[in-house]
Amino acid sequence: QVQLVESGGGLVQAGGSLRLSCAVSGLSFGSTAMGWFRQAPGKEREFVAAISWSGGNTDYADSVKGRFTISRDNAKSTVYLQMNSLKPEDTAVYYCAAGPSLSAFDIWGQGTQVTVSS
Repeated sequence: QVQLVESGGGLVQAGGSLRLSCAVSGLSFGSTAMGWFRQAPGKEREFVAAISWSGGNTDYADSVKGRFTISRDNAKSTVYLQMNSLKPEDTAVYYCAAGPSLSAFDIWGQGTQVTVSS
């Protein structure tokens, strides 16, 4: 059974930092692209960041470039999202996703809430 379990969300003040983690089991993590998406209340789910199976390629939404960093530890089957300089508009449920490429994700976690207060 494939599982993606996010953790690390919470409440933080604007300008603060959080690190999200996504622990993966039940699939070949080392050959799977991973991504982070988010969904704010009343809005569509949107892409945040993605990383290739090797970690050699990454992609970011323009809104988070320079503030967020995606990384992975294949030995721990875990992907991370380091979020710095957080803004109230970053408030959302953040989802971890797995898939065959940086632009195709078909397995999703349950999400973790991130709330940034002004």
